[in-house]
Amino acid sequence: MDIAHFYLNGNTDAVEFCPHDSYNHVLAASTYTLQEGDNPSRSGSIVLFNVNAGSGQLDLLHCLESTGIFDIKWSPVEANIGRPLLAQADSDGCVKVYSLESSSDGPEEKDAGLVLREGTGAKVSSSMCLCLDWSPSATSVVVGLSDGSVSLLSRSETELEIEQEWKAHDFELWAASFDTHQPHLIYTGSDDCKFSCWDIRDCPSNLVFRNSREHKMGVCCITKSISDPNVVLTGSYDEHIRVWDIRSISKPVNQSSICLGGGVWRIKQHPHVPGVVLAACMHNGFAIIDLRGEEIKIVETYSRHSSLAYGADWQKGGSKEGKRENMVIATCSFYDRLVRIWTPQCNISADPIHS
Repeated sequence: MDIAHFYLNGNTDAVEFCPHDSYNHVLAASTYTLQEGDNPSRSGSIVLFNVNAGSGQLDLLHCLESTGIFDIKWSPVEANIGRPLLAQADSDGCVKVYSLESSSDGPEEKDAGLVLREGTGAKVSSSMCLCLDWSPSATSVVVGLSDGSVSLLSRSETELEIEQEWKAHDFELWAASFDTHQPHLIYTGSDDCKFSCWDIRDCPSNLVFRNSREHKMGVCCITKSISDPNVVLTGSYDEHIRVWDIRSISKPVNQSSICLGGGVWRIKQHPHVPGVVLAACMHNGFAIIDLRGEEIKIVETYSRHSSLAYGADWQKGGSKEGKRENMVIATCSFYDRLVRIWTPQCNISADPIHS
């Protein structure tokens, strides 16, 4: 069911609900717009919204202008670092970290007065920063670059510092993520169709495995299962989401896959129901997929966007029973600059979903 929508001033490529308690109503959206011509430039922004599905609200809280942004991520809740932090990867080759704060010294209201204030940052490369991920402790950030390199940054309250960097792939590196159960491992994926894993306990990092056979086109996204330490999910331009068994870490097994009809740009796991994921499928809208059971199933699709489906996320908090009325989704599309808030029609529960 559609709840609300908002048109931004730039091409919208990511939406991220804040996972931190007391801030679950905050949604961040990022934009990347290429200004073509004799002197091309890349502009961008981060926009904060207050989301209240019950009253149909998608209200603008704050807009921060920037260079073109490819990816944003909130700091993980388990890091327990106080105020939420939001990191951005941008077209100038920089990573910046903002803190979510009150705009005044007065009492902070839930639905107003929140802004992003820039904290630490680092110039990572002359190449563009395409993706990033936080370590579970929020003491490190991994960044994928347009030249196929990876940078590992260490973070303190006062600075971001490059800890190590290495050439990981031959082409643009669109996916880089920590293993949340074994944070010394980092997964990477690239336009070279390779899916790789690195052990960062050594410097330079050791290659644990590289699979160059399964993905028929570039790897767009990688996420470790929240609930199963043996499962990793990948999405690809070849329109498939794949489920990997990594119990033999040096030789992961592609257990299963399903074609979603569009390049799988982003995968987001349901915050309360293991095995249910939301996917942004580029030219084919958005899909909710049930990975449980013997056969992967597409249980619902959403096609209310008219452009490239790039950003998607579940609202955190709410009922841990996974009741339908509490499961709010944000999606965004690129060229039509649109953010939408909606709820699934299917009843998502701890039991496998029947469409």
